[in-house]
Amino acid sequence: MTAEGSGPKIVTGYPSTMGDNFQLNTTTMIRHAARTYPEREIVYRTADGGWARYNYAAAYDRVVRGANALGGLGIGPADRVGILDWNSRRHYELYWAIPGLAAVMVQLNLRLGPDDLSFVIQDSGTTVICVDETLLPVAEAIAPRVPGVRAWVIMTDKPLSQVETNLPNVYHYEGLLAEAAPKISWPEIDERSAYSACYTTGTTGRPKGIFYSHRAIFLHSYALATNVGMTVDDCTMLITPMFHGQAWGLPQAATLMAHKIVLPGRYVAEDTKPLTDAIIAEGVTVTNGAPAIFLPMLHYIESLDEKPDLSKLRMMSGATEPPLAMMRGFHDLTGAEIVHAYGATETTPLVTLNRLKPSLKGRLTVEEVFDLKRKQGLPVAGVDIRLTDGLGNEVPWDGVTQGEICLRGPWVTSTYHKMEAEDLAGRFHDGYWRSGDVGTIDPDGYLKVTDRLKDVIKSGGEWISSIDMENLLLSDPDILEAAVVGITHPKWQERPFVLVVPKAGKQVTLESVRAHLSSAFASWQLPDAIQIVAEIPRTSVGKFDKKRIRATYDGVYGGDPANG
Repeated sequence: MTAEGSGPKIVTGYPSTMGDNFQLNTTTMIRHAARTYPEREIVYRTADGGWARYNYAAAYDRVVRGANALGGLGIGPADRVGILDWNSRRHYELYWAIPGLAAVMVQLNLRLGPDDLSFVIQDSGTTVICVDETLLPVAEAIAPRVPGVRAWVIMTDKPLSQVETNLPNVYHYEGLLAEAAPKISWPEIDERSAYSACYTTGTTGRPKGIFYSHRAIFLHSYALATNVGMTVDDCTMLITPMFHGQAWGLPQAATLMAHKIVLPGRYVAEDTKPLTDAIIAEGVTVTNGAPAIFLPMLHYIESLDEKPDLSKLRMMSGATEPPLAMMRGFHDLTGAEIVHAYGATETTPLVTLNRLKPSLKGRLTVEEVFDLKRKQGLPVAGVDIRLTDGLGNEVPWDGVTQGEICLRGPWVTSTYHKMEAEDLAGRFHDGYWRSGDVGTIDPDGYLKVTDRLKDVIKSGGEWISSIDMENLLLSDPDILEAAVVGITHPKWQERPFVLVVPKAGKQVTLESVRAHLSSAFASWQLPDAIQIVAEIPRTSVGKFDKKRIRATYDGVYGGDPANG
């Protein structure tokens, strides 16, 4: 076994005759789209909530001007430029303009608090930030804490004279573009150079920086396009925020394949009508998001007198396991397919994707297919995956034996930005990144995440999957949302505890929860306490904040609560 964090020995064979010195750069994708499909539309949300459109040729012109404008501000190789924006056309343009200069696009997560956001800016070394006018309050709150930022570029359709802000050293994005040169000679960048950075948003410690290379995102784009089955006929809507995890790499993959692209701008989960209407009107066939967004979209579709035909739509779903009722609902009402995907900030993020293997099509019933679709899916080509026990030994792929999911590949990180060696210890093993997720892989190769190492409930020496319990609870017709955590117990170490948000007008009790869970869980696994709430605490990326839930309700099974 090799040392911690090391990889396999590289063996050199006979020389090739290929142009291996031709670097894989992100600008190759947008240049190809603009050169070969200049007329292809990009539809985007406007500031007034309406929709407008332009095409790859016009977008590329603005990308070039944007790069020249940033160059005029002194941005060059290795400089870091931050973006505070929604899923807008300007954000899309900066996805290419910043990396095209060999600079680094730093994704600034709007859901982070001022403390963590300031840390990300300082830790990354960001010196210029492009900020949408609607997010000026966020920028103004952190500006005094980030003295290293020497320029703020305001993105708005208004003249700068009509914008009120107390930010120092302000520039106007549209004004800079109007004055910038319309041509550029793109540098050929060492493909190992960072093109973008994103910071993890865990509930413990400071955010951790991941700097993605041009090579990583280029190869990831091909993997995503291949595994989703993208063609030039597709239309992609970017629902996952572009400020985190590069919207799962979908902007690059869609551009690589010259898709028609729909940019929904700012939206909220409480009102997904504009997203759903645009999917129907624009003929969207590929999108990405989480059940927290997709479920309200389904509820809106259920209210329509005429159900849309979305039989070509593939909806990549992450963050949490998609509820069976949601997958069946989209399929039965519209023909759309929910495609469960798995990954992390550290993995760019695509690692697995759930598509049905041809060998299973005649073997499984419809019910068995939908049950299979709840799994995270098959590992994609280019990524190596292991399941390991507590000693680092591999466990069998039998669909039963659980192990920690460990990964390596050309788009999986091998370290963290500026992290000390002692802090890196334990995060990698034998060249593999340790995900902290527990899972199984069945004999057909499908991964199922059973829990987080920190979230699995340890009761009386046995493990209980909080994820499986949550997903079964979501099939209860009276339950809107449910979160399950392990709470300290004086006798059993931990016991399951459930937070429930009932559907409007419905009542949920401990007895009804236990009865519903008894179909799949043994009596000793059932929760002994629940709490009815109006809202479940979430992290900055929309996942249940289980650390906060545990702290708030610690003591439910004996002892004093740690926090209220």
